[in-house]
Amino acid sequence: MKPEINLPRTEVLESLSEQPPGRLGTTQWIVLIVACLGFAFDTYEIVILPLVVRPALIELGNRQPGTGEFNRWVGLLFYVPLAAGGIFGLLGGYLTDRFGRRRVLVWSILLYGISAFVSGCAGSPLMLLVSRCGAMVGVCVEFVAGVAWVAELFPNPRQRESMLGYTQVFSALGGVLVAVAYYVGVTYGDHLPEIRGGHQGWRYALIFGMAPAIPLMIIRPFLPESPMWQEKKARGMLKRPRLSELFQPALRKSTIVATFMTACSFAASFGAHLHTSRIIPGLPQVRDLPRQLQEQTVSIVELYSDLGNFAGRILFAFLAVRILGQRRLLRSFLVPGVIIFPLVYLFPARYDLGWFKIGIVLSVAAMTGQYSFWGNYLPRIYPTHLRGTGKSFATNIGGRMIGTSAALVTTQLASIMPGGNPSTQLAYAAATVAFLVYFVALIASFWLPEPEHRALPE
Repeated sequence: MKPEINLPRTEVLESLSEQPPGRLGTTQWIVLIVACLGFAFDTYEIVILPLVVRPALIELGNRQPGTGEFNRWVGLLFYVPLAAGGIFGLLGGYLTDRFGRRRVLVWSILLYGISAFVSGCAGSPLMLLVSRCGAMVGVCVEFVAGVAWVAELFPNPRQRESMLGYTQVFSALGGVLVAVAYYVGVTYGDHLPEIRGGHQGWRYALIFGMAPAIPLMIIRPFLPESPMWQEKKARGMLKRPRLSELFQPALRKSTIVATFMTACSFAASFGAHLHTSRIIPGLPQVRDLPRQLQEQTVSIVELYSDLGNFAGRILFAFLAVRILGQRRLLRSFLVPGVIIFPLVYLFPARYDLGWFKIGIVLSVAAMTGQYSFWGNYLPRIYPTHLRGTGKSFATNIGGRMIGTSAALVTTQLASIMPGGNPSTQLAYAAATVAFLVYFVALIASFWLPEPEHRALPE
């Protein structure tokens, strides 16, 4: 008899990970399609608010841009739903590790689909705020479950990095859908069914967010569970996830640094980019246009933002399999960001619509490349029973609770900035916040741990 050779589990995983990538089967294609659908509408639900918040507040409470009351409600609508999403998203990460990726992902998509419909029918700012909280809870839970689900489908590191990178490209599709839905709503709303006695474009755009719930109910019976999670559960080896494990010596540094830097990534978005739609109406080429043309211009600029989103996601997917060092990979987006973001919001955001469009493409590419980075990096530093919990902590506590508070900082900072008009003041505030968070993130990147193995940790 041949002697039995018992290799350490990490060596077995490394050996398996070196096998050439296999062809995608039907099961993998189904999972990837659902994940792409979820990622697209995650972005949709986040990006839609900056476009609709201005007309929604004007209609629901007759609150005028530039007033203290208007800025207060903008800050609340930007921050409170994401804070709620962060709290419940952390719980969702635990549930993902406890009960499986598939079940949590399906119910989270249904939750934000229903909440999107209620948002479009809101009759007051408070109702809009509450329904947006429901939508963000669903989004925050879905993203964690979706990334863990996709990551565990592919044992080969190169194929896993590629699939995670390219599925997250579909997040950019959510921005395109926002621009199209909002343009259709404000342009052709009079031909659509009435909502609360009117044809406001912002309502149609919000309601369209329920779209992914419809095909999901059709394909739900065919959705498989994560093979890695299912195998460990069947063998009785799936440990109960505990939040305290994230701060044990082996994971403490990774958790703290990743959470802090994820917060910086979200702060750049919520402290600068997501205020763009409120800056555009103050540009010289836009301010004298009729309101409908102003809103159409906002939706057109959003398409440029989506182009930058696609560029950043695709660039990351290309670089992820070519740059092995994770710190170096992240700095590929941090270094351009710390330069581009302040310049865009200090100059063309105040004077020139054409150059502002170009600047938006470049700044958004630098920003979304970081989002894709965290989607790839976080699954690599946590074991199977903590993968959802760990990623959820960094993304929801760091990003969606701490990082999104930059929206409140920007709206309050705008009130004391020079400039002479609300749009210019907001541009100055956005430039200030963006520079600070990118600079701090660039310094913090020197402490970001490199994953120990190419394979996903058991």
